[in-house]
Amino acid sequence: MNIFLTNNLTNKKEQFVPRNSKNVGMYVCGPTVYDDPHIGNARPLIIFDILYKLLKNEFTEVTYVRNITDIDDKIINSSKDQKISTKELTDKITKSFLDDCKYLNCENPTHQPKATEHIDLMIKMINELIAKGFAYENNKHVYFEVKKFSDYGKLSNKKLEDLIAGSRVDISENKKNSEDFVLWKPSNNDEPFWKSPWGNGRPGWHLECSAMSKKFLGNEFDIHGGGIDLIFPHHENEIAQSRCANDTKVFANYWVHNAFITMSNEKMAKSQGNILKIKNFRNKISGQVIRLALMSTHYKQPLDWNDKLIDECQNTLDKWYRIYSSDIKPVPVKEEILKPLYEDLNTPGYITNLHKLYEQANKGDNKELFISACKFIGLFNEDQKQWQKYKQDKVSISEVEINNKINLRDKARENKDYKEADRIRDELSDKGVLIEDKDGKTLWKFK
Repeated sequence: MNIFLTNNLTNKKEQFVPRNSKNVGMYVCGPTVYDDPHIGNARPLIIFDILYKLLKNEFTEVTYVRNITDIDDKIINSSKDQKISTKELTDKITKSFLDDCKYLNCENPTHQPKATEHIDLMIKMINELIAKGFAYENNKHVYFEVKKFSDYGKLSNKKLEDLIAGSRVDISENKKNSEDFVLWKPSNNDEPFWKSPWGNGRPGWHLECSAMSKKFLGNEFDIHGGGIDLIFPHHENEIAQSRCANDTKVFANYWVHNAFITMSNEKMAKSQGNILKIKNFRNKISGQVIRLALMSTHYKQPLDWNDKLIDECQNTLDKWYRIYSSDIKPVPVKEEILKPLYEDLNTPGYITNLHKLYEQANKGDNKELFISACKFIGLFNEDQKQWQKYKQDKVSISEVEINNKINLRDKARENKDYKEADRIRDELSDKGVLIEDKDGKTLWKFK
């Protein structure tokens, strides 16, 4: 089955045709580890994890690279604020990030390189750009000269003449032109630095991804992904410096970007003060709930994060877990079930198929297929006991007490003391327990 993706380089949905069907290459921009990841950061984790699964389902070998940016001005500033070394900070936040990935049941990429481990490659690329006339040194800084690259702006649909100095572009007296971007900058005495031909300093952010993608995927590769906010200037600058350094007409063939997460229709961002850190959900709800919520809207569309969405996903998984069994052997997921994913990662369409499969499975049909289809997108990674534990931990009453309360309620109903029966039901509800009268029996479950 053919995979179709929206390619932001052409602004069209295109059939994915790899350069080499025996080894597909995908690079996704990972975190800058200066603060704990938030829900907005989780969206690309989930989306590209699903794409990774889809590619592996279709092709023999897939190389998935997701970097960790562990040197950046934000990291330096945060370490100073916290009065700890940049190494202490980046180690702490990297661990938090990896814990989040595990919590969300994301597969490990093939390679997860750190920027600080590849400074030598970045220096080599800068030297190549200077030698070819695309970069220049001034006062221990090295800049890429944007006007030397005629295709600049094709990804972001920006014209060079329309770029305004100061619009996400640093203004500096060291630049020849306001639109030029930094490849190397000097470090202050109290900041991390590496030796280079231009003095002690550190690489520019954009350069890091160009050097690391080249090492693991070569000069040209198939898919480059990330959040929509990275299109300009980050991905635009990656294209410019990579193509010029490597003498290629292509950097990545397909550019895939996910839209923002919003809260009350405002972008979720640290600057907005409306972020929700992933780690704060870990002991409250299953990562599956977060995962399902992030799949509920197509990746190209903004997703508004709210309690109603979480409750709906919680209830859906509660229902699905009633028929889940870890003893069932997996079966291949049929093409007609997978089809929405092949059509530009249409996760809402796939979830609709899961609901249909559930209805069949609930009647005793295709139970193996339903469970396998859920597992395909990273659900059902916890057994029944683990799933229940998230809800049980929030309950302020033991199972013995629950059963005693239900017995008292049953006696109250026998005596037609419905006021007392309702009081006990409400008491249990307040403590996180729902009860249901069915076929003459009282059943209960955690909220």
